[in-house]
Amino acid sequence: MKTFQTLAELAACVGQDVAVSDWLTVTQEQINQFAEATGDRQWIHIDPERAKAGPFGAPIAHGFLTLSLLPQFFATALHVAQTRMGVNYGLNKVRFMSPVPVGSALRARLFLLAAEPIDNNGMQMTWDVTIEREGVTKPVCVAQSMSRSYP
Repeated sequence: MKTFQTLAELAACVGQDVAVSDWLTVTQEQINQFAEATGDRQWIHIDPERAKAGPFGAPIAHGFLTLSLLPQFFATALHVAQTRMGVNYGLNKVRFMSPVPVGSALRARLFLLAAEPIDNNGMQMTWDVTIEREGVTKPVCVAQSMSRSYP
């Protein structure tokens, strides 16, 4: 994990690869829980027997499940000591580039694209996030994520 003392210290990294998260393994239980929470119960995600005969040979995670792991990736990749709160501000671009079979280990590479001061001494940051699957060269997801942090 990369640690910064202040938001200004992090903002100085604009235009750089800042951090890489820990690996996280996607389980069938997570996929099933996500399906229940969202109502997306397509067989390719929740029916292991049927999915074995499908195009990927196993159940795969929902694209939006992969995307929803962004907060966990950020939490294991970097920390700003002098912040009290961070909020998700949205996404500009998202692409799901390749499937995430159950049991895949994923991590995220975080590139700081922009950092702009906002009200209450906060910082709005735009991140290029590349989510990688262990052992595979093509990313599973690329996204431009925006967040706001406050000291």
